[in-house]
Amino acid sequence: MNPDLNRLQPYPFQKLAALFREVTPNQDYRPISLSIGEPKHATPQFIKDALTANLGGLANYPTTAGSDALRDAIANWLAMRYTIPLPDAKTQVLPVNGSREALFAFAQTVVDRTKNNPVVVCPNPFYQIYEGAALLAGATPHFLNTLPEDNYALNFAQLPEEIWQCAQLVYVCSPGNPNGHVMQLEEWRTLFEMSDRYDFVIASDECYSEIYFDTPPLGALQAAQQLGRGDYKNLVVFSSLSKRSNVPGMRSGFVAGDAGMIAKFALYRTYHGSAMNPVIQAASIAAWNDEAHVAENRRLYAEKFASVLEILKPVLPVTLPDAGFYLWIRTPLADTAFAQALYRDYNATVLPGSYLARTARDVNPGEGFVRLALVANTEEAVEGARRIAKFIGAYGNTSLDSDNNGK
Repeated sequence: MNPDLNRLQPYPFQKLAALFREVTPNQDYRPISLSIGEPKHATPQFIKDALTANLGGLANYPTTAGSDALRDAIANWLAMRYTIPLPDAKTQVLPVNGSREALFAFAQTVVDRTKNNPVVVCPNPFYQIYEGAALLAGATPHFLNTLPEDNYALNFAQLPEEIWQCAQLVYVCSPGNPNGHVMQLEEWRTLFEMSDRYDFVIASDECYSEIYFDTPPLGALQAAQQLGRGDYKNLVVFSSLSKRSNVPGMRSGFVAGDAGMIAKFALYRTYHGSAMNPVIQAASIAAWNDEAHVAENRRLYAEKFASVLEILKPVLPVTLPDAGFYLWIRTPLADTAFAQALYRDYNATVLPGSYLARTARDVNPGEGFVRLALVANTEEAVEGARRIAKFIGAYGNTSLDSDNNGK
């Protein structure tokens, strides 16, 4: 067996299941889950219609690169969304079976095991796929703690020079999971300059880019253009229809950016990972070509956040994130104890922040926080928020001052 499998940690939801096995939920309440970031808004009918109208595509093997029509649709969307020159659909865009799969596989393409001590840098807290991808590529993950005192921005000075010298790949997530932070132009400038200095590749995870409340989040390709980096050197972005169009089961996304990196990744995918089903490709074209359903999706999230924040603000230190569909909330007691007691007393599920992070430089930046995924309908999200407020009222909120670290 691959010995690197022994280096993988249990997924956060496995840890949550183990935590909950110790208690019995209050059966006076129906279950409400605010823990998993799986979109629950209805899939638009026109996407379903596109699927059924193209079932004949099941008779054909798909090509790894996807259809010309799909690559063109993605390129056109990128140009429109980010006001950038039209990417070359043949060389700078590659459809993939969801951003999760691509984020994992990309590390296997980039990491050079023959070099001494290959390093992959990740934000912390983070999407656990980054860590697993690094470990199974034969690299060592190193973490940048994203902290409230830094407004959750990446503090590159946390890692010493010798680590950056070995860095081959840096994962970033903007808007961030779990805190919703959107990287600004100066943050991108610093990261690009470091990529030039240390010759690492940037993998920008932008799967939450279309869920925002006011200003569209700045994207990596957009930042590169604004900073005179039109060749997207050492930069690849990852996006998906899962959150944008409420189709997580379609497994449809793309990578775009540095043409040389895209070519190498396409070569890897020829041998590993199935190409996107032609039926899914047809539905994906329809989705990328329509913005009305995306605007409606944002409206639903904005309505939901407004309602939930009105309930939680009097009892918890909670604010609207820059973007995304998560609330990252400081807790009045340890995050695991908070999640377990809330489940036991009110049958509501949230995810402990410590399960989304690793201890780095003697700090687990997720400790003392929980993540709420506001993915269900407004009624259910509001009911979950009411239960949390009732729970806080029962336990008291005397330790919820701004200096509390949740321990």
